[in-house]
Amino acid sequence: MSKTIEIIGAPTTFGQKKLGVNFGPDAIRYAGAVERLKRIGHDVIDSGNIPTPEVNLEKFYAQQEGLQNYDEILTFSNTLKDKVSESISNNHFPVILGGDHSLAIGSISGVSEHYKELGIIWYDAHGDLNLPEESPSGNVHGMPLRMLAGEGDEQLVNLGGFSPKVKPENIVLIGMRDLDYGERAYIKKHNLKTYTMADIDELGIGQVINETIAYLKDRTDGIHLSFDVDALDPVEIPGTGTKVPGGLTYRETNYALELLQKSGLITSLDLVEVNPLLDEGNRTAEQAVTILGSFFGETLL
Repeated sequence: MSKTIEIIGAPTTFGQKKLGVNFGPDAIRYAGAVERLKRIGHDVIDSGNIPTPEVNLEKFYAQQEGLQNYDEILTFSNTLKDKVSESISNNHFPVILGGDHSLAIGSISGVSEHYKELGIIWYDAHGDLNLPEESPSGNVHGMPLRMLAGEGDEQLVNLGGFSPKVKPENIVLIGMRDLDYGERAYIKKHNLKTYTMADIDELGIGQVINETIAYLKDRTDGIHLSFDVDALDPVEIPGTGTKVPGGLTYRETNYALELLQKSGLITSLDLVEVNPLLDEGNRTAEQAVTILGSFFGETLL
């Protein structure tokens, strides 16, 4: 991977209800992310954290009308979109550190400006395919992929002036084990390529990743990996806000990322939902650094 890696901190907590995930980017930095990538041999630019609206605690904890923290998410998404698009224009490989998964609305909107047939690998316990009217919580971190595929709130769907950012047939879901009824219906309607944990148990993560690469290789001109740490089992990743038992192991995940790195097809990356306030001694951020190392080619020999 010859491009310069650009670290972009996206410290948003507005897509969900647990404070602390906005500290995720700095927790990953403090765990040695930049040093690890440089040690592997990469050129790395750390662009710091993008400007983020202030958290009004009274509003944050209140039950709001419609989508929670809507104005803050819209502002943040536009800012992140521009930053990620600029990174790609500079021939960098953007690594967006979150922050909750609602940041993908902005990050992938920025990425998709540069590709005609963008593919997305959504590595997550959840599909994040809810519609606002189907969401009892109104939390946007459960909706970004549906919005990127062209359905949902008009302003967020049309961020950057175009929609969709990705076609359903160019999406692969990996690690699914907590899908709402509307998400399951959407997956079936559009025949989304989906690997549940049962599929991974049956096939093995190596076959799942190889099938994913084969599926996306010829139909896309760039692939964005949106990686939520809650894809892993909570025993391994304690510092995240929406834990679901029965997830991927640490070793399975590192192997998956090694295979994705070897494919040479991934062109940008989100790493989201690290919440140091829920963590044990910054363990989850340290695991996130190892995950980055595996993806960017770190080997034992």
